[in-house]
Amino acid sequence: MSKDIAISVHHVSKSFKLPHEKIDSVKSLFVNPLNKNRKRYEEQHALKDITFDIPKGEFFGIVGRNGSGKSTLLKIIAGIYQPNQGSVSVQGRLVPFIELGVGFNPELTGRENVYLNGALLGFTKAEVEVKYDSIVEFAELERFMDQKLKNYSSGMQVRLAFSVATVLAESDVLLIDEVLAVGDADFQRKCFEYFKKIKKDKKTVIFVSHDMGAIREYCDRAVLIEKNKIVFEGTSDQTAKEYTRLFLPDVYKAQQNEKTKLKNKGKWGLGGASIESISFTKKVLTGADENLEIRVKIISQKEYPEGLIYGITIKNQQGEGLCGTNSRIIRQESKSRIGIGEVINLTWTVPNVFNEGRFIVEPAVSDPANMDVVAWWDDAADFRVINEQKTPYKIAPKIGLAVKS
Repeated sequence: MSKDIAISVHHVSKSFKLPHEKIDSVKSLFVNPLNKNRKRYEEQHALKDITFDIPKGEFFGIVGRNGSGKSTLLKIIAGIYQPNQGSVSVQGRLVPFIELGVGFNPELTGRENVYLNGALLGFTKAEVEVKYDSIVEFAELERFMDQKLKNYSSGMQVRLAFSVATVLAESDVLLIDEVLAVGDADFQRKCFEYFKKIKKDKKTVIFVSHDMGAIREYCDRAVLIEKNKIVFEGTSDQTAKEYTRLFLPDVYKAQQNEKTKLKNKGKWGLGGASIESISFTKKVLTGADENLEIRVKIISQKEYPEGLIYGITIKNQQGEGLCGTNSRIIRQESKSRIGIGEVINLTWTVPNVFNEGRFIVEPAVSDPANMDVVAWWDDAADFRVINEQKTPYKIAPKIGLAVKS
């Protein structure tokens, strides 16, 4: 396995034997000793020929319906199950968050359960001792640690279990299964904050979830498992779309209709050309960035013998225009003929004179023959600026100072 690969799953298959007749007493064992069906079983295929590699530092998602084999796959990677066929290789220390609170004893106190669960995760008493205060602080259960766990609410138990797992998890690889599906809003917020931290720290993570929003936000790539096989692999957004298309067709249709509405929202003009897209080389600028680059794609829908005029406006969050220009003003006007279906790709370069905040860009297209607005896109896209030299003014150009005495 390559040194750059954290987890390699190679042609993994797993099946379980399910008996047809349950023997639940000694009597039933001897009533029909010659019953031929007693030893018969059905083989259930949980996974079939699963293969993928996860590079170090990748946040990798696994999605699928209940019963598709997601959790079985996670347990094979964790070493809880052994595959019938294939192999799994893991480089680095692995910590599974597969079932929060497994191993907790309701008759023990919260304090005692911290040490017990730490031991189950492979940590010594001394290692748990060092981090005990951090675990309690994260769980926000300082007043309850000497109470028995059976007196905790379900939310308190989840918070304690998650705190033990996260604070102690000094690992290279983490396996996370549906932890966001439980707990109150504050606990889920902590989950999200923790995910942002481990993503920033470049931990290798496998994340199983039914929440396509979380898959999109955190995962770099994902696989979709259906009927125990991988049926799709791609970016997190592509996989989330495929999941929705396959299993939530009504939701998918509604989303596509909404996207069409949003795409056209704010667009107006006499027609003849359409502004197809707008993007930025960097959507978040800092003081180190000298320029903002804005890319605009336009498609002509009719002929323009004298070409077109392209414009841009940048506003602040209050809707106040800060700056703007067009190709005629900056003498970049091209009077070359534009034909039907022609694609025009523009790149606007704007000096970074912006103060800290969020700013909105509106592109426009005009006909040079009569200056009619062919297409305008209100509130088309936005970008952010983080500026350490924040001032109370609308713009913040780099201003030099020389002092002589």
